[in-house]
Amino acid sequence: MTREYPAEVDVAIVGSGPAGSAYARILSEQAPDATIAMFEVGPTVSDPPGSHVKNIVDEAARRDAQSRSEGPSAGAETFSTPGVVKTGERRGRAGTYLLSDGYQVEGEDGLPVAAFSSNVGGMAAHWTAACPRPNDSERIEFLPDLDELLADAERLLGVTTNAFDGARLSAVVRERLATAVDPGRAPEDRVQRMPLAVHRRDDGRLVWSGADVVLGDVTRANPHFELFDEALVTRVLVEGGRAVGVRVRDRRTGDEHDVRARFVVVAADALRTPQVLWASGIRPDALGRTLNDQSQVVFATRLRDIDPADVPHVAASGTLSEYSGVSWVPFTDEVPFHGQVMQLDASPVPLADADEVVPGSIVGLGLFCARDLQWDDRVEFDDTATDYYGMPAMRLHYRLTDADRATIVRAGELIREWAAALGEPIGDRPFTMPLGSSLHYQGTTRMGETDDGRSVCSPDSEVWAAPGLFVAGNGVIPTATACNPTLTGVALAVRGARRIASQLA
Repeated sequence: MTREYPAEVDVAIVGSGPAGSAYARILSEQAPDATIAMFEVGPTVSDPPGSHVKNIVDEAARRDAQSRSEGPSAGAETFSTPGVVKTGERRGRAGTYLLSDGYQVEGEDGLPVAAFSSNVGGMAAHWTAACPRPNDSERIEFLPDLDELLADAERLLGVTTNAFDGARLSAVVRERLATAVDPGRAPEDRVQRMPLAVHRRDDGRLVWSGADVVLGDVTRANPHFELFDEALVTRVLVEGGRAVGVRVRDRRTGDEHDVRARFVVVAADALRTPQVLWASGIRPDALGRTLNDQSQVVFATRLRDIDPADVPHVAASGTLSEYSGVSWVPFTDEVPFHGQVMQLDASPVPLADADEVVPGSIVGLGLFCARDLQWDDRVEFDDTATDYYGMPAMRLHYRLTDADRATIVRAGELIREWAAALGEPIGDRPFTMPLGSSLHYQGTTRMGETDDGRSVCSPDSEVWAAPGLFVAGNGVIPTATACNPTLTGVALAVRGARRIASQLA
């Protein structure tokens, strides 16, 4: 199968996840005459392209879509394999594949389960769709328009807070959790419904947002927009210090094409975006630095005084029966954790044996920990070795500090209190997921207020070292966050896309 690649476009976008799709959407809205080409290394696994696999009703078709997203590890054992997750296990989530080598340097903690997805829509075809706003020190203080950007990101992602209002036990979960969480908190920081990129159709079915929702009808109808799947961008073309296009390898034929562009956006995730820049010879000191993962402490509890037989079954999507909904405990500087509490069958990883799970009776609790950011935590690249896709092999340097370890201990103590407030905890103690499990990697192409050598890009996401080149995604986030980062990453993409649109006008 041959495809005709354009010789020249106004904007070339590398990566089809939420951030890259946000650029395509804003440009389609604000610069409708601009020509846009989007390149994705993985295949199209859903219809419409980029949609969430949870929306695929047929279980076999859903598993096939997940497997096709797993790149070099398609068919490998994942967390979806029956059985409880054990501390130290090296398994990825369905729809992802693990970094095969270089995930841990001797003497360091590493990120043993660092993972990726290769498919149109990226991780947003497989995510839990949580979209909390950053709070307190999670916020980027040098962006005065952050709240407006977050609101537009919520529009693009289709964020709601009412999709689970019909969940019969959601009020019970929030009321009980509030007794342990809310005292001393400001009203806006108390237990509340989780903002989710989910909406309910008129027929009652849940629809989970993927990159397809971000692209929206306006992008799909844009005659100047083209999406190329199974197309690997091997480098950004640079002339006179400015980005002028991309080199693309068609993974179906092996042929390479140079596509000229007035602007280039690299939105290939927080590990592969710096990889593309490195391969292109764009190597500022901050590239790959301040790698940020979120340690994750999880526990499960059986709700007290609830008879599941008295709870009517309410069908939701093909992968979820709703009972207790999804609740949120916002991050604060005093309690530096982001908490999400959901029914067990909504959890992305199993927390109890299948024969223990009576629908509606068990909820999973998770605390994501804000990181003690370190300059030396980084992703490095090898000019002599290559990965599965033929790109520079990566090596992750990552160490937990004493402050990080103390935070994890505190999270374990706190989650016990919350579990006890809800019901009867399952097991003797919470456990900490293997590092990398969050999939919330950040900081590797971090934004800065000024070009001081400690950041890769400007407040508009333009790379200091290569004008015309923009970076996008969670890697741009410069702060230590505990909340799910997708909403923030899309908000920053909105700002960058507006900047490009203004220059195309």
